[in-house]
Amino acid sequence: MKLLFICTHNRCRSILAEAITNQVGNGKIEAFSAGSSPQDAVHPMSLHHLQQSGYNTAGLKSQSWDEFESLAPDAIITLCDKAASESCPVWFDGSVMVHWGFPDPSNEDLPPEQQDSTFEHTMSVMNQRVSVLSQSSMIDLRGDDLRTFLEQIARDFPAQLVG
Repeated sequence: MKLLFICTHNRCRSILAEAITNQVGNGKIEAFSAGSSPQDAVHPMSLHHLQQSGYNTAGLKSQSWDEFESLAPDAIITLCDKAASESCPVWFDGSVMVHWGFPDPSNEDLPPEQQDSTFEHTMSVMNQRVSVLSQSSMIDLRGDDLRTFLEQIARDFPAQLVG
């Protein structure tokens, strides 16, 4: 299964999702990340939190979704509300589109300790979602069945911090 995670700037949430999915998916899921307006670099706190949690960060970079014109992912998963409202390029028309909205852990308006807890929560929820998805009985889903299952995973493992 191929997944493309999209955030507008492709420097935080989509990067976290790519790294976590490629490790937790254990070869069953191949993940990529991109953005409609990528930045010059991955957010340093994204790399820090991934490394602190034992995820491989080699090769992670902020890149445009234009670089994935020939990918043909099974699903495109948007992770920020802004990306969810953008129109994806026509070459993604054959892919299932789902929104897994997450608060932005790199939000500079948050105090550092809240930023850290938001990173940890985002990574934990992403890990839970991908773990469920990578179950052998679900990995072969495609089309509407895949969309329904991805939407159910998002409902089962909410991204919003509570309290």
